[in-house]
Amino acid sequence: MASSLTCAGMIWAFLSFLCAAASCVGFFMPYWLLGSQLEKSVSFGTFRRCSYPVRDESLQTTVMVEQCGRYASFQAIPSAEWRICTVVTGLGCGLLLLVALTALMGCCVSELISRTVGRVAGGIQFLGGKCYVLYTCVVGGHGSM
Repeated sequence: MASSLTCAGMIWAFLSFLCAAASCVGFFMPYWLLGSQLEKSVSFGTFRRCSYPVRDESLQTTVMVEQCGRYASFQAIPSAEWRICTVVTGLGCGLLLLVALTALMGCCVSELISRTVGRVAGGIQFLGGKCYVLYTCVVGGHGSM
């Protein structure tokens, strides 16, 4: 199998794939914030949550649902900041995955990645990483849901 990548390019492709996979797993897991509510441990991410309170109208009380699940709709995500975080982080993960898969294909197909394509892919990867890290500013700047 001929490759259009140098040894450094192959290492970059492999590490890019590992970072993209870790970013996507982290995006889908609901363990971004951990805490407790109603004497139960709770955790949530941008669009998933575990052990969350719901209002039981028949009993006129709040009960804890002790399971993990997604929000019912995009609008059900608690705040506009978390909705923005979900979109931006998802976009970052998508860009990282696109570049990583393209780089892995470059390991197997000759003349797929030229110097210019490599530089553009690196720029896209940088942008994807910045999108992924942006959630820290959104969450850290507001501190609440």
